[in-house]
Amino acid sequence: MTNPLLAPSELPFALPDYANLTDEHVREAALLGMDEQLRELAAVAADTAPATVENVLHAWERTGRTLTRTMAAFWVARAADTTPARDALMAELSPLLAAHSDAVMLDEALFRRLVALRARADAGEVTLDEQDEHLLTRRLQDFRRSGIDLAEDGKERLRSLNAELATLSTAFDTALTAGRNAAAVHVTDEAELDGLADDERATLREAAAARGLDGWLIPVVNTSGQPLLDSLAHRGLRERLYRASVDRGLGVGREGSDGDNGSDTSHDTRDLLVRIARLRAERAELLGYPHHAAYVHEVACAGSTDAVNDILARLTPGVVEITDREAEQLAALLEQIEPGATLEPWDWQYLSTRAASSGGAESFDTDQLKPYLEFERVLHEGVFAAATALYGLTFHERPELVGYTEEARVFEVREEDGSVLGAVAIDPYTRPTKKGGAWMTSIVHQSHLLGEAPLVTNTCNVPPPAPGSPSLMTWDNVITLFHEFGHDLHGLLSDVRYPSRSGTSVPRDFVEFPSQVNEIWAWEPSLLTAYLRHHETGEPAPAGWVEALVASRQESGRDTLELLAAMLLDQAWHQTPLAELPEDGSGVEAFEAAALERAGAAHRLVPPRYRSAYFHHIFGGGYAAGYYSYLWSEVMDADTVAWFREQGDPDNPGGMTRAAGERFRRELLGRGGSIDALETYRRFRGRDPEVGPLLARLGLG
Repeated sequence: MTNPLLAPSELPFALPDYANLTDEHVREAALLGMDEQLRELAAVAADTAPATVENVLHAWERTGRTLTRTMAAFWVARAADTTPARDALMAELSPLLAAHSDAVMLDEALFRRLVALRARADAGEVTLDEQDEHLLTRRLQDFRRSGIDLAEDGKERLRSLNAELATLSTAFDTALTAGRNAAAVHVTDEAELDGLADDERATLREAAAARGLDGWLIPVVNTSGQPLLDSLAHRGLRERLYRASVDRGLGVGREGSDGDNGSDTSHDTRDLLVRIARLRAERAELLGYPHHAAYVHEVACAGSTDAVNDILARLTPGVVEITDREAEQLAALLEQIEPGATLEPWDWQYLSTRAASSGGAESFDTDQLKPYLEFERVLHEGVFAAATALYGLTFHERPELVGYTEEARVFEVREEDGSVLGAVAIDPYTRPTKKGGAWMTSIVHQSHLLGEAPLVTNTCNVPPPAPGSPSLMTWDNVITLFHEFGHDLHGLLSDVRYPSRSGTSVPRDFVEFPSQVNEIWAWEPSLLTAYLRHHETGEPAPAGWVEALVASRQESGRDTLELLAAMLLDQAWHQTPLAELPEDGSGVEAFEAAALERAGAAHRLVPPRYRSAYFHHIFGGGYAAGYYSYLWSEVMDADTVAWFREQGDPDNPGGMTRAAGERFRRELLGRGGSIDALETYRRFRGRDPEVGPLLARLGLG
């Protein structure tokens, strides 16, 4: 069969032909695609005509279409449904892709072509509009940050570092997924499942059966906290589940491990992560930076490591103080339930839920919402309805189209006038072969230059429905779905010329901003009354619940602290010079403990949202030294929520109006990364972001 990746897809929305796509097709197309792009770029570099926007910027953006098409199709498919063969293919391709990137970014002839265009523009011989100017500036900066000014021996070492880092990152991600699956907790005594609903028990029984086990199996999600810790009454099982989570990636023989959490040497990630951190530090020094964080922060909205450290240090003491007050309340509740017991980390979620249901430490128990949160209703009456109200978009399922997994569903997205905007593929349910967490990708980037419409994905880990039952969500699942759809909207509503500047192609500490803004619509009362309905009767949730849920939105100290701790841990690994990093994996836990203690974020009851050994974002993903982005973006998010509230009226106090949505779309979402990110914010908001609304949200204002 002809390789479907070697030519543009003829399917609607340029959807890859997943029904006929094989791993060997991916391998062939990736290898051919790399060669193809190098030939195309060589032609751009060799052009002897005076440099223009068309023969430099446009010509470059038209290159590499086979490679882009191939890797966009493969990455999301592997992340959502990996196999040993796909893992092996990614391991093979990763160093080759790194070498390909180096071949491009260390090409002096190509760099000189950009320099020539810069000189002609400065001399007034060529006119650049703001999108041309931004792209040219970024390209030149990328070359310098990629080592174009290094001597040849430095470039050779840089190539070696990049290749090894690509290999290690893939290996870390593969070990992480295997370790997460192995850490699942096997339960043989149903009495231990006290507190779980029948549908939850049925789902756990299905999970056990899928692995050939009797009884029930509790999968471990990617974060330290585990959803079922909210509900499990059996304290011993809570402890087993908690330890299975936080001991992942640490290998056998660790003190405190019961040996039944799947932590064996094949899933030990510590040597991998230390090697990654050390190579990043060496690369940063080679490029003239004191550490990897300085390299990352230079091109972020934050602008400097000092700015990142300042906001983390500013918030940590107050958040710890709030967390300590919450811990005192929960300890008092535990004393009532089990006199003489000491509050432990595995008790926190369960007791918080109990306190909320009794009007204690938190104002509302979201666990009781689960029978009212059926996935299809949340998707259509919540997530899609918000996009309709704000942007006039409508969503129409195309069941004849095959997505990147059997469960991925493709929806055509139409404008208010009925014209087709693009498409979104949604793959909601967890599976052992799926990477943890949730994510959005762009399979096709919107671009006026190439005449391409956006095709984006939304991949989550919602518990799958038991046979004959609907999929019921936790409130955290709901927020995650809205969050990832905010990324989808950023991609769908992109309105830019260059594909490399489309949609979410913005600085790391800006990319989470639109997605966090989209979370606010999960709390919108007009939507809640539509999607918060009992899955059996269709009855709406009690009015008092809706009011209590909306009133409970202020974030808890514990939830904020676990995020801050992970952000601080990320900075520690990437602000530490090479000479001061651990030599190997045996130093991971001591390094982690010292970093949190030094930052004032060490808390016996609150582990980081991700410990080092399972911190995919920074060792297997693209957030190295950038996990603070969620906080930095939240400054803009909270400020933007305040703006939406200002647009409200008595009939719509939340500001979920077409007029407000249109401004947010045109001035911010639509611009993607085509101009400076903070400039898009200034045009939308009329000023720089202010931190006051975030401090109020955290209870610190």
